[in-house]
Parts: sequence; C-alpha cells; structure tokens
Amino acid sequence: MESPSLSEFDLHLFGQGKHWHIYNVLGAHLCRYGGDEGVRFAVWAPAAQAVSVIGDFNGWQPGADPLHKRQDSGVWECFRPQLAAGALYKYAITIGDGEQLIKTDPYGQAFEPRPATAAVVTQRSRFSWGDGDWLAHRNCWNWRDQPLSIYEVHAGSWRLHGSGRWLNYRELADQLVPYVRDMGFTHIELLPITEHPLDESWGYQTTGYYAPTSRFGTPDDFRYFVDCCHRNHLGVLLDWVPGHFPKDTHALARFDGSALYEHEDPRQGEHQDWGTLIYNYARHEVRNFLIGSALFWLDTFHIDGLRVDAVASMLYLNYSRDEGDWLPNIHGGHENLEAIEFLRELNQICRERYPGTMIMAEESTSWPQVTRPESVGGLGFCLKWNMGWMHDTLDYLSQDPVFRQYHHDKLTFGVLYAFSESFLLPLSHDEVVHEKASLLNKMPGDDWQQRANLRLLLTYLFTYPGAKLLFMGGEFGQRREWSEKRELDWSLLEQEEHLGLQQLVRDLNYLLKEQPALHRANYRPDGFAWIDCHDSTQSVISFLRQAEAQRVIVIINFTPLPRYHYRVGVPSSGVWTERLNSDSVYYGGSNLGNSLPLTADSQPWMGQAQSIALTLPPLGAVVLEQPL
Repeated sequence: MESPSLSEFDLHLFGQGKHWHIYNVLGAHLCRYGGDEGVRFAVWAPAAQAVSVIGDFNGWQPGADPLHKRQDSGVWECFRPQLAAGALYKYAITIGDGEQLIKTDPYGQAFEPRPATAAVVTQRSRFSWGDGDWLAHRNCWNWRDQPLSIYEVHAGSWRLHGSGRWLNYRELADQLVPYVRDMGFTHIELLPITEHPLDESWGYQTTGYYAPTSRFGTPDDFRYFVDCCHRNHLGVLLDWVPGHFPKDTHALARFDGSALYEHEDPRQGEHQDWGTLIYNYARHEVRNFLIGSALFWLDTFHIDGLRVDAVASMLYLNYSRDEGDWLPNIHGGHENLEAIEFLRELNQICRERYPGTMIMAEESTSWPQVTRPESVGGLGFCLKWNMGWMHDTLDYLSQDPVFRQYHHDKLTFGVLYAFSESFLLPLSHDEVVHEKASLLNKMPGDDWQQRANLRLLLTYLFTYPGAKLLFMGGEFGQRREWSEKRELDWSLLEQEEHLGLQQLVRDLNYLLKEQPALHRANYRPDGFAWIDCHDSTQSVISFLRQAEAQRVIVIINFTPLPRYHYRVGVPSSGVWTERLNSDSVYYGGSNLGNSLPLTADSQPWMGQAQSIALTLPPLGAVVLEQPL
C-alpha cells in the first residue's frame, strides 16, 4: 500500500548525515494513514532491486507487502494497515542477480529473544518517568569537580534468579540499584545491552543498535531500570560499539547486496583479529546511523553517558595489521581521517544536545588530545581510559614484594602523563577473564597477603588522580575468573575477610565523596604532588592530594614488612589524623596503624619544612587528613 511519505527534508538531512532523530523516521512506526491504523516501514537499501516487508502478518511471504523507493535517497518505504505493536517483521531484499536476502531492521527498536532474529513493532513509549530532578541537576552538572566512581556490570551474570535464569531489568532495578547505592558508587556502567545474538560476545558484537536486548525484558522495562537508578541518585552509563559489527547474515553485513555499512576492500573493512566488519565512516548515512544510535539512548532512555569501545581500532588504518594489509589515507598516513571526524562530531553533538552527559573513550594508545576540545584538534571525549596506569599497576602488584623494588618505575611513571588527558582508572572486566585471573588471584603470596595486596590496590585506585571504575566482584574479592555463564560467588560474603574487602570499598567510596581533595582536582596537576617517589628500596610511595583548602596525604607500603617510625614530610604544621587504613581489622587486616593523632614537628624532610613519624602497616595504605 502507498506510504505516508517521509518528507523531503527528512531524506535531505539523512543524506547529509545530519538527521539527529532518524530513529523516529526509519524503522517501523505506528501511524494513521487514509483513515487506517497501521505501521509505516522505512529502510535504507540503495543497491536493492526490490524490497518487501515480511512477518507473522503475511505468512513471511516476500513480495506480499512491497516497499517503494524514494528517488535517489536509497530509502524504501510502505504503509501496512491493520498492524499493531508486537508484530514480528524482517525485510526481503532482492539484489542485482535476483538473489533474495532476508534481513532484520537496522533501526528496529525491539527484537524477539535470541536465537530468533525478527524485529518487533513497538509503540511509542508511555512510560512515566520520575527522574525530572536528576535530569535538571545533570543539565548543569560539572563532572570535572565531582566524585566519579563507576561500578561496571554485566547484567546477565551479576546475580541470577533463584531458578537459575537471568534477572530481568525490573528485578535488576530492585536488587542491583540498592546494592550499588549502599556501596557508595556514583554510576553503574553496563556492558553492552544493545541487542546481540551471541551471549559469549558480552554484547560487543551488536546487531541492534536501537534496541535494548530482549534477554532481560522490554524497552519500558529498561526505562524502569534507568528511572530507578536516577531516583536513587545513580547515573547509568552504557558500553557502545561503533567501531565494528558482526558478519551475521541476518544483520548489517552486505545489507543490500553491497558493502553498504562496511568497506568493500577487506583491507579497510574487516577486523581480522575479531572476525568483524568495520564501518565506512565516509558515508553520511552510516555516520547518521551511528550518531543517531548514540542520541537515541541519551534521548529515549535518559542514559547519562556512553563508553565508546575499541577507539584505537577506529583511529588507525593499520590497527593490528601487517604491512601491505592496509590502505593509507589520502596523505599517505595511517590515521583514519573519516573516523576522526566521526568521533569529533559524535562528541560535539552529544555535548550540545545533552549537557552533563559523558562520552568516554576506551583508547589504548598514545593518540594525543583524546579528551581535548575539537576546536584545538582534540577528539572531544570527556574521559579516556588510562590503560597504561592499569597495566603498570597490575604488573607491579603481581610481582613478589621482594622484587618490587626493581619495578618501582611502574608506580611513578604514570604521573608523567597523568594530566595530559582527563583519565579514568579502569579495573575492568577485561582484566579478569581469559586466564588473566581475578584481581585477588593476581596477587602473590598466601591468602592473607593476597587480600592485603588487593586492599592496597583498591586504596591506591581511590586515592590516585582520575575517575574510578571497578568491575563487579572486585569489591568483595571474587576468587574465580569472571564468566558470563554464572553469577558472582556471593557465598564468599559469608567469610569475614571478604566482608572486610567489601566494607573497604564502601568506605573508600564515601571517603571519595566526602573529601574534596580526592575529587575536586582529579584532572589538574595542582591536585597532586609527590611527597616521596624515590623510596624504591622499601617499596614505599607517598603523595599529596589537594583541592582548595583541603589536603590529604597517602602513604603506601608495598611490602609485608611493617615500617615503624617511618618519617614523611608534610606540607603544614599541626595535627594529622588517620582517616583510613587498609590494614584495619574492620577490613580483614592486622590492625597496625596510627590510632592517635600525629603532630608534625619542625624536622625538614622530603623537601617539606615539617614532618611526622608514623607506623606503616604491612602491605597497607594509610590516608591522613588535617582537620580544618
């Protein structure tokens, strides 16, 4: 049947790659036309010879409901009367040689549960949001001077239902949200919940960029989850994957018989390591598809930010390729110029349209100015994952304490670049899978030393400059590697030692929130200063965190030997008190520390005019503060 036509303006904007509400235009949308209620279907398939919509409403018969092509836009559309929400559909696409491809809708906003792949017609959401205060606050929120502590979650394996099934979005809201709020985190970051066919991909091989996965419920169920987070003062961040997509024949790969979303040449269009395809960022419509997806989540689901996966693979044409297996850009270089412009536009549009949201880059190279403004040549991201800090820190802590003195540079080198970008410190899912061991099992020594090392690591994370991210299970000392096939080992919390680890993370989160010195100047060099970074022989470091009139001193002993009467220079006279000690008995430690106030004396030390002598616990970190 003839369609209620898309406007010429809609098609023009899409052709220019500038239609920021394209999710309201392409795809399947309930509407009224010629007195009939029904669904308008629209899909971009410029190389197709014919397109029809097939579904449970026409016996899945190609040709029963044909679409007609809109001039040179490449967009096909039709109106199918007497259809309602819940109808299943796909597209039958006839290509040049007469072959017929059966494809799902790139703009589908819901899909049937895997392994089935049909899209589902959805009605415009009637969900009643209750997060107006949160959004109003976010609109004027300056994340740079606020505490940022992110709990990274895989929705399918955080906890299972008593029957062994996944928790749905509403059950996650009722169980995960109060847990994360009690633990003191500021945000939940979800591994990709965009629709994907393979559980083992954890969502990183996306086929439905405009749909929350049906594994855990409906789109409105997910809205309930986000709304619950916001009403409990928790932000929600999503992992989002615009760098590559899977080769599944029902999805984007050779969608209309041509390399539509990808490049024709595999030297440009295929990730050999991952067996996936690379987007052609030079095509306006492809960029619009991706930026439209980002805006869709920020708009219709009130998401507070996106973590862009695998940015390095987007920036470099020769990423993980041998010489001769890649094509240079027009200047002969290895930079992906189109991807760079895409990322800049993505960040600019998201920032302008949704102030207070954050777009973060998982970027693992030394590419400059990832978090600097586009106007000065930067990519415009809010935060960059500090992979260097993470790798150096975990490598250092994996060493036997006897040998740590020979690796002291791994603790000190990171400060040389710590403020070259706005960094996030990630202890993420990637570090506790594929035989890398859990955080706890990375640590050397017996059980006590492993837990002490982990307590030390967590305290270092929360006191070092930068935003914080901790993958689920790390907060209580998960022993086994993470697997998407099972829930976390919650039974460990029956042991006081693991309860102590959990309590430490809770206290660190509240310390981060309450102490401005630990968050006000996280991304500026004036917020950090070494007191002593040279004591490699004893494997001790000490540093100052400061903001405005607040000061905090952190001293960390990376050996199992207690250090009595250890002298540390301090920036001011008076009394210093122990605010946190990772060796406290409350956290499962030996309770060695400084229960009495420490009064600075006039003995110069470590470049400071005053100093104090204190007790450093074994494999422990001490946080001192000075009452105002």
